[in-house]
Formats: sequence, C-alpha cells, structure tokens
Amino acid sequence: MKKEEIYLEDIRRILIGNAPPEFLLEVLVRTLIIYAVVLIVMRLLGKRMSGQVTLVEMALLVMLGAIIGSPIQIPDRGILTALIILVSAMFFHRLMNKLAYRFPAFERLTQGSSSLLVKNGVLQLEQMRKERVSTQQLFALLRGHQIRQLGQVKRVYLEAGGIFSVFRATDAQPGLAVFPPEDTALFEQHKASAEGATVCQTCGHVPHDARTVCSVCGNNTFVHAIR
Repeated sequence: MKKEEIYLEDIRRILIGNAPPEFLLEVLVRTLIIYAVVLIVMRLLGKRMSGQVTLVEMALLVMLGAIIGSPIQIPDRGILTALIILVSAMFFHRLMNKLAYRFPAFERLTQGSSSLLVKNGVLQLEQMRKERVSTQQLFALLRGHQIRQLGQVKRVYLEAGGIFSVFRATDAQPGLAVFPPEDTALFEQHKASAEGATVCQTCGHVPHDARTVCSVCGNNTFVHAIR
C-alpha cells in the first residue's frame, strides 16, 4: 500500500482492510476449520499441553500461535499449508518426547533440570542468582505455604517447568524470618521464642557459636532468628 493511500478517515480500511466484505465470512469458515484442527492436535499432544508445560511445550505453543495467524487473516494464504505445519509440529513434539524418555541427557538438554534453592534452611545464593530468583520472591512463595522461617524448610526446588517444590523439615529449627521487612510487629512476636539465636540475614545460616562473618556466604550481618 502506498503512503498516500493511508489516511485516518478511511474507516472501511481500518475495520475490514482492503479485502472484499465477503472475506469476513471466509474468515469465519477458516477460523472454525483451524480451531477444530488445533483442538485435535492439542488432544493428540497429550494432557501435558493443558497443564504445567515444559520449555519444549512452551515453544510449541508459541509456534502454534504463529502458524494459525496468517491463514486466518490473509486472503491469498490458503489454510492447507498451516494444517500441514500443525500436523508436522505434532509429530515433531511426539518424537522429542520419545527421545527424552529414552535418553535422559537429551531430556536435560531440551527441557532443563531442577535447581536447589534452599537446603536445610539455608538459601543457595549462587543458584538463586543463576535462576534470577530474588530473596523476597522466594520468601513470598514460602509464606504462601504457611512457612514463617527458613528453619521449617528442608528443600525448595525450582523445577524445569517453572514451578516450585517445597519440602518441610520434620524437626524445625530456629531460622531466618520470611515475613515482609515492614512487618516488624509479627517479627517481634516470634523472636522471643527462638531463645536468642542469631541467623545470617543474607543466606539464613544459623551459626553454632558467636561469629562476625557468616561461614557460608561471607556476609557479616546477623539478625535474631525466630521459631
């Protein structure tokens, strides 16, 4: 389209483009056909596509969106090409799943692996930096699991699919509070029950003796632990 052919008062072009009005009915037919095929393809791809998806499945979903866009909107594009691509993507995904099932190394390469973020009440800061998970993001997650402090946590994993898995400790020890920093009243309420224990404010390590530097992360700021 030439520059001089574009002007804001052209309501017809803005609403339905340069295609004839009859194309709107064709768009409806194209949409129904492609929608039906996408539903069939998603069903054949398996239940995983409607649950928590992996990296490979997320890439496939993005690709499906790109595939079906042009055949619906552009008059001179047929839908047969899109349908062939959809079916090809389905078989490619099934092949990827079979390879991942047979070869664990291939699964780790294409789908990633879980990362340990908390171990025995101590933040694994290097892994958190690697996965770009902040301390307050992690604390918000733990509060959602009714956890007050890190001593209640045995393990926290960030799974390859992006979800967090939290395992509670069977014998909770005093630890670093996960309350929001501004909620000092709740912190003071639980601090008294920790028998004066201190904890590294950065990683949550509880030293067994008086220290000026944390033996885990090297920081020198300690706060009262809570139970």
